[in-house]
Parts: sequence; C-alpha cells; structure tokens
Amino acid sequence: MRLALDLAARGRGRTSPNPMVGCVIVSPDGEVVGRGHHERAGDAHAEVLALREAGDRARGATLYCTLEPCAHQGRTGPCAEAVAAAGIRRVVAAMQDPNPVVAGRGLAYLRARHVEVTVGVGEREAARLNAPFVTAVTKRRPFVTLKVATSLDGRVAEAAGRRTPLTSAAANEHVHWQRFEVDAIGVGSQTVLADDPLLTARGVSRTRPLTRVIFDTRLRTSPRARIWATRDEGPVLVMTTDEATREHPERAGALESVGAELVRVGRHDVSAALAELGRREVRWVILEGGPTLHRACWAAGVVDHVQVYVTPHVLGAEGVPWTMPSDFSIPLLEDLRAGPVGPDVLIEGHVHRTH
Repeated sequence: MRLALDLAARGRGRTSPNPMVGCVIVSPDGEVVGRGHHERAGDAHAEVLALREAGDRARGATLYCTLEPCAHQGRTGPCAEAVAAAGIRRVVAAMQDPNPVVAGRGLAYLRARHVEVTVGVGEREAARLNAPFVTAVTKRRPFVTLKVATSLDGRVAEAAGRRTPLTSAAANEHVHWQRFEVDAIGVGSQTVLADDPLLTARGVSRTRPLTRVIFDTRLRTSPRARIWATRDEGPVLVMTTDEATREHPERAGALESVGAELVRVGRHDVSAALAELGRREVRWVILEGGPTLHRACWAAGVVDHVQVYVTPHVLGAEGVPWTMPSDFSIPLLEDLRAGPVGPDVLIEGHVHRTH
C-alpha cells in the first residue's frame, strides 16, 4: 500500500477534478507484477494501467489500491468490472470512495463476484492525499488552504495599503510549486489594491488553467490591475453581489470589458462563494490574503488547512497585524508541522473541525 500511495502522489497537480489513485498488483508468490497511477482526468484509471502491465499474471493476485475501484461509467469504464474480469483474488483498498456516485458500490460488486475485499489499510494517508477530492464530494465546496506570510512580530505589511514583500526566494519557489497543484487562488479586493499581484504559477509547468478568484463585494478591483494581462493562465472570477453591480454598473462593466467574470453571491457570504466554486469543479483553493478574507473564512468554518510563513523581518507597531478570531490557535491544528524554507519557517496543519 505504501508503494500504491507513492504512485498515486505522482498525479499531483494533474488529476483534478478526479482523485489521485495508485494501484499495485502482487502475484500469489509475492512478486509485484503490475503498477499504475491515474495521470490526468480523462485518462485510464490506476487499476486499468496496473492490470494492463500484469496481463495474465493478474489471475489469482492481490490488488492494492488507494481508493475503492469505481463501479460507474464516467469518462472511462468501471474499474471494478475490469478487476473482477481479470481474475484478481483479493482487493485491498485504502478507503471507500466518498463520492455518492460510488460509495461502496465498487466494493459490493467485487464481493458479489467472490473477490475478497479488505478496506482501511493506509486509510488516513489516502484521505490526506486526496483531501481536496474528499472535501469537494462530501461538503460540496473546495478544500480551503489559508496561507499567510508574517513578520517575526506577526505583521503582514509595513502599513495599510503598502505592498510589503516578506518571504524569501526559497519560500516563493515553494509557493509556486503549490500553485502548480491547486485549482484556484483566492484573494480579497484589498490585496489586489495593495499588492497588484499576478496570481500565476511561475517557474513550474502547469497543464491545467489556474482559476483566480477575487472576493470583492464592493467592486473595488481596478480594470488596470496586472492580473487582467494574465487571462491566458486561466479565468479570473470576481465574487460580488447583485447589490454591488446595481450600485456600480460602470465598475461592473469596466471589469467585464477586461475579461472578468462577475459571479454574484450573497453579501459577505464566503460559504456561498465557495459553493459556487465547487459547482465549477474547483477542488482546492488557496486563500493568499488578506486578513479580512482570512477572518471571514475562519468564522464561516470553511478553512481546512493553514500555512503560515514566518519571516525574520520585524515591522514594528506601525505594521498591519495578522489578527484572527479568538477561537483560532495554531497549536491546536492537526498534524502540525514546522520547518525551514530558506531563512523563513513554514508552520502548517489541518483544521480538525472540518473533517
């Protein structure tokens, strides 16, 4: 199963909206005779690739997979049927598929055909690997990573509205590799006004469009912002309200003229905005700022994962503090990890209440 999980991870950044899946087939005498992993959405599933490699040696073998073999017809055929037809004797699945379309049907199909089934080996690791997929199909919204870079004294900018680069080159490289994996980046309108970010994945080779999301209930985003020159990288959505577009039709028109897609949701309703992203098959969004958006998402209970880059800078009392609601506590995060990224320190963990 460890090998299957390692194979599954090779699909990082390529399989969405599908999960990452790895598969290993072991003959009765203990030889690995087939391996496969899902490479990208629309391509063959891991089980099919492993069965192809195993050929006739699959008969009587044990198949290890990181997710329940599917039993429905999607862009590819049902894997459970292929597994049973190949003569696999036993299937060891790390976890049942949380997708209601599958939800145990693949395992039931195999058991009905006298295939021995074991579920739960490596379940925690498999669920973590596919946290965006699991969140999307169970909560109908993307997996949300809250990311922030702070000074040593907990500030995010030298002054309100002032662009203040804090992270090192090593940390920036790490950020762009994560942008390679995610489906979308989200920021508040104040971040666009202050930093004028590009919100692109640089130095990596993305094969999928990167959705950029601006939360802007007042339509403050400028049509001259640099992000509008990057539309070839992927769509730019402005999450706003009917009220804002009625009050400021000229602003709405100006943004649409430079390529913005205005998405109207309830005022300050981040849950509704995330649900809309979920309907668009955005599985994972990273919220890169600013503090107002972070606080709103935390208060709404929709943050799944937190990343804090602590830099060696000291900005002093005039700096803008990164303040969060009183129930936010880094030490209470699950699977808490901390380590150096160049001169900076990355602290990250999962939010227990969302799982």
